[in-house]
Amino acid sequence: MTAPSLQPQVHSLFDPATWTVTYVVHSGPGSECAIIDSVLDYDPKSGRTRNASADQVVEYVRSHDLRVRWILETHAHADHISAAPWLRTQLGGQIAIGGHITDVQKVFKDIFNLEPEFKLDGSQFDHLFHEGDAIELGELRGSVMDVPGHTPACVAYRFGDAVFVGDTLFMPDVGTARCDFPGGDARALYASTRKLLSLPAQTRLFMCHDYPPTDRPVAFETTVAEQRANNIHVRDGVSEAEFVALRTKRDATLEMPTLILPSVQINIRAGELPPKEANGVAYAKIPLNVL
Repeated sequence: MTAPSLQPQVHSLFDPATWTVTYVVHSGPGSECAIIDSVLDYDPKSGRTRNASADQVVEYVRSHDLRVRWILETHAHADHISAAPWLRTQLGGQIAIGGHITDVQKVFKDIFNLEPEFKLDGSQFDHLFHEGDAIELGELRGSVMDVPGHTPACVAYRFGDAVFVGDTLFMPDVGTARCDFPGGDARALYASTRKLLSLPAQTRLFMCHDYPPTDRPVAFETTVAEQRANNIHVRDGVSEAEFVALRTKRDATLEMPTLILPSVQINIRAGELPPKEANGVAYAKIPLNVL
């Protein structure tokens, strides 16, 4: 795969409530842009949503006279709700995700016993991407990389020397994503990390989250070279068997993310809330003794 010559400008917005980074990718003021992994503010105690985090994205896009072409998801997030539908109403663009979202939808339709009308074909999204698909973004040319393991539907988006890896990798001192959600696979994740780490050494890698140790500030940009040298889970020399054993043991100790129940059942709908019931209110389900 040959990287395009034009290098993107990357603007990052960190959401401390969910430790999530939203990115705006473009080639300069007045150009087309993509928004990657947006956040809708959600209060789990009251069930109320707000657009404060997404408002920052809108402000940046408008202040730089950018034209939104794509609103991209690296996967169906389990730790925050996507603001994609609201951003589309404000800025335009198409909401897109990896084509294997259909596998995720099939699993979670059963877990949440979703309404019979819920479709399992990914049609809630404007577009589904697959391995090697091109992404046009004005003068920028990007491509899609399938990187399953954390979920079956994880993808990374590559624009020039920048790759947005979702949850596949974290900063080197944090390691990699968990693989114990339905459809997760530690062996698949190991293969996906090697795929990413086979890119040129100075390729910039942008994380979807950072959960920093207490002795360093939040960070979410690194390089292939730094990951290969220092990633605590998948640096050079760590075998697949060693990684699978490490990942499996660690995953067994982890609690579920705070927002997994509302997030997953909303994000597999491309960020749309479940259908309103007879009283005009939308509800998120809580399956008992399942996850």
